[in-house]
Amino acid sequence: MLIGRLAFLVLACISLAPAAAQSHLLTEPPHPPKPAADWLLDNSAFKAEIYQGQSPKEIALSNGLIRRTFRLAPNAATVGLDNLMTGESLLRGVKPEAEITIDGIPYTVGGLKGQPNYAYLRTEWIDQLTNDQASLQFTGYEVSEPKAPFEWKQFRHHAANLDWPPKGVHLRMDYRMPLPEELVQSGKSLPSDYGRKQLMATDFKALDAAWKTTVSKAHSRSSFINEGKVGEIYTPQNTGVAVERSLTGDVRLVETTIDPGTDQSGDWAPGLALIYPDRIIKFSLTPGGHVNDQGRSLFSVWDGEKQTKTAGERVNPEFSGAVSLRIRWDMSGIYCEAKLPNETWRLVEKLAPQKGKPTSVRIGKMDAKGQATDNKDDLGELVRLHVTHFAAYGDYNQTATDAAPKEASQAIKVSVHYELYDGIPVMAKWITIDNQSKSAVTLDRFTSEIIAAVEDGSAVEARKYLPHTPNIHVETDMAFASFDADDANHHVVHWGPDQEYNTQVNYLKLTPCLLKVSPEVGPGQLIAPGKSFTSFRTFVMPFDSYDRERKGLAQRKMYRTLAPWTTENPLMMHARFADWDRVKVAIDQAAEVGFEMVILTFGSGFDIENNSPEYLAEMKKYADYAKSKGVEIGGYSLLASRKIGNGQDVVMPEGMTPTFGNSPCIGSEWGEAYFQKLYNFYQQTGFTLLEHDGSYPGDVCTSHDHPGHRGYEDSQWNQYQVISEFYQWCRSQGIYLNVPDYYYLAGSNKLGMGYREVNWSLPRAQQLVHTRQNIYDGSWTKQSAMGWMFVPLTEYHGGGAAATIEPMNEHLDHYEGMITSNLGGGVQACYRGPRLYDTEETKVMVKGWVDWYKAHRSVLEGDIIHMRRPDGRDIDYWLNVNPGGEEKGLLSVYNPLDVPVKKEIYVPLYYTGLSQKAVVSERDGVAKTYDLDREYGIRLEVDVPANGYVWYLIK
Repeated sequence: MLIGRLAFLVLACISLAPAAAQSHLLTEPPHPPKPAADWLLDNSAFKAEIYQGQSPKEIALSNGLIRRTFRLAPNAATVGLDNLMTGESLLRGVKPEAEITIDGIPYTVGGLKGQPNYAYLRTEWIDQLTNDQASLQFTGYEVSEPKAPFEWKQFRHHAANLDWPPKGVHLRMDYRMPLPEELVQSGKSLPSDYGRKQLMATDFKALDAAWKTTVSKAHSRSSFINEGKVGEIYTPQNTGVAVERSLTGDVRLVETTIDPGTDQSGDWAPGLALIYPDRIIKFSLTPGGHVNDQGRSLFSVWDGEKQTKTAGERVNPEFSGAVSLRIRWDMSGIYCEAKLPNETWRLVEKLAPQKGKPTSVRIGKMDAKGQATDNKDDLGELVRLHVTHFAAYGDYNQTATDAAPKEASQAIKVSVHYELYDGIPVMAKWITIDNQSKSAVTLDRFTSEIIAAVEDGSAVEARKYLPHTPNIHVETDMAFASFDADDANHHVVHWGPDQEYNTQVNYLKLTPCLLKVSPEVGPGQLIAPGKSFTSFRTFVMPFDSYDRERKGLAQRKMYRTLAPWTTENPLMMHARFADWDRVKVAIDQAAEVGFEMVILTFGSGFDIENNSPEYLAEMKKYADYAKSKGVEIGGYSLLASRKIGNGQDVVMPEGMTPTFGNSPCIGSEWGEAYFQKLYNFYQQTGFTLLEHDGSYPGDVCTSHDHPGHRGYEDSQWNQYQVISEFYQWCRSQGIYLNVPDYYYLAGSNKLGMGYREVNWSLPRAQQLVHTRQNIYDGSWTKQSAMGWMFVPLTEYHGGGAAATIEPMNEHLDHYEGMITSNLGGGVQACYRGPRLYDTEETKVMVKGWVDWYKAHRSVLEGDIIHMRRPDGRDIDYWLNVNPGGEEKGLLSVYNPLDVPVKKEIYVPLYYTGLSQKAVVSERDGVAKTYDLDREYGIRLEVDVPANGYVWYLIK
């Protein structure tokens, strides 16, 4: 379909004329109920393309596996997300395409409103949806081919038939900012000072005479000024303590900030009240919740006649720290709005407009009706909370916003990018912001993906467990602090409740069915005139099954496509010492037995931060010698989990500690110098590997003295940009990256398969079982090449002689078992010691298995099919498969017992791509042909010697 794609390169589509604009698009061919081919075996037929939608106003991205459909008028929005592998619709509601906050003002990007029921989306409803004038407005789109986000220098062995960048289609949709009057007319929750004059304000450092205090007489300690601190309320939980002051007639907005502290009130919750001549309007936060609310934090509203205990449709704001409340009013109604820490204002409840004007405002602990009374039947325990701020503003004045000319809004362009790839059910998405105005703007927050997905389960209650999230894999290229994809992305990938889904089964409306992808902190990026901002990329992959193996295979295929450098899998030795004589021995031995890389490991004496000319020249000598032997060389460096001092470490917010206990700030002067040393080292020496331990784990920093960030809000984003740009530079230079963190999509090659380091001090026989357990468990979502293991040739974390391979010739069987356990799964271990062999017999054994591995490398570095997990009680086995190769499978069978085992096992061969017959040979022996059964499997008799290993080749 390349001709079709090129036909739409640089094609602008104006939203005002959608029917005409889409007239050149292809019509999507019909899809069978189930794809004719299994994409995990043969994905060649699934080509990504952009098509005309069912409506003239729609376009669709589809590759025969998934489809995303966009309505382009009256604004652009996703109106379809279909899993073509199963025939299911994944979308139940229309949401904005993104959300951004610029200079404190929140905006939605695209989207349509008016959907009557968020349980499902009927086609006829889409035509009735309306535009939100306060949202960014769609202006056009452009189609092209995917471009590589960074270069991948390919010179070492990797999997065959990989494209970089991956083939597919790229769609960019452009939006303009709304005008100030459009924002105001929409009723959107804007910053309090947007177009309004501040009329009064206090931070309660003192209490002036304008404030009247009402204090409960139920307890002698009850006060609004506790221990000399104005605004700190100390009183029994169900009592009233408040301050009140009169309002002038031109006030139209009042706000306060309250830290609820230890207060867990329900009806006597702290809040804000407007006093009218004939009624009171109260808006409060209820951190203790109400009866039947399971302790959830809620807002409540008293409208003068009745109480709404679950204002905001039972949102769960999770009060932690100070919360701002405000009430604003105009002819259209009374708006109760809240702002949580590090968030923007949001509407909680809208009330009908009131006659007359409020005469005063009351702040503090009040009863449900806004009076500072007590619950005489149950005063409760003493609680402490703090009112820290109050302000009042006048009416909106358009001339106050005219200072920002209309052209400024038009000069900021927001683009939403989508990429759909050939052969995999994965779509990428990210946003860019181009500032062509004359002033700098600050991007405070962004949400780059929003999907109202069909829920995965129905749970009326959620007393302890919520339903599962939808059967969709989501991750980003801003992942860190874990060996697991979901855990490494938890700070950006958020499945939460949908406030608009009022018909869901869950009583508290907490079903996790709304996907929002956004950083928890920042990014707080200043975008200068003429500059742009690019977000991280989000990758969304619907699964076609709940089968664990199949889901894992899908994820592994995704990495092969989107991070093909992870298929590089060199055999590597960890050289225990860094002096020339012993490094030379390590290089020579690696070359002799076929190892491909030597790493100057931790504790070896290697110092990558030594940038003296003499040291760099010495390391270049190492690299030149290694290259002459056909071996690569690299070294170790520790970033986090150490303390630098002198103001160079991260300054964490109160109550928080760095992930690893200590960590320097990448944005400090030390951090900038550190990375400059790394760049310089690799440019000067010719080393081609970095083992980067303690990689950046996402620690924030509140310092205002570090040159690499301005403060807390931009600290995480800026630090991540530094390290990800460095890793991407390494990828462009061919520098192999061992990083014990989930930086695959940012350029790293490998992280640990997953093991406990002290287990390498266990007796040797136990280490063997743990090795295979770690590989078995770690390879469900990782390819074999993506995770390293460990082989301690010398003592490591203790254990003495019983845990150690050296002297190797005395423990040859165990050494061989460790090699076959790793290479038999296509996994590379860090062989840590001063040498790889000590005798000719040891050398022959090591070289023999390395030669065997290289002879069958393509299939061994294929996917592992999990069959029987190692348990030390019987044989264990797995199957490596490569459906596109001549060798379709290689079955590895291990026996941890002291007696031989002979038995029949069942071997599933579906993922080898074989469908009728399989030719099986034991250890390159005589081949035997088997007929596959209806489940694409065979029954195979295996005979495994005591503490031995047997392998079977399948063609």
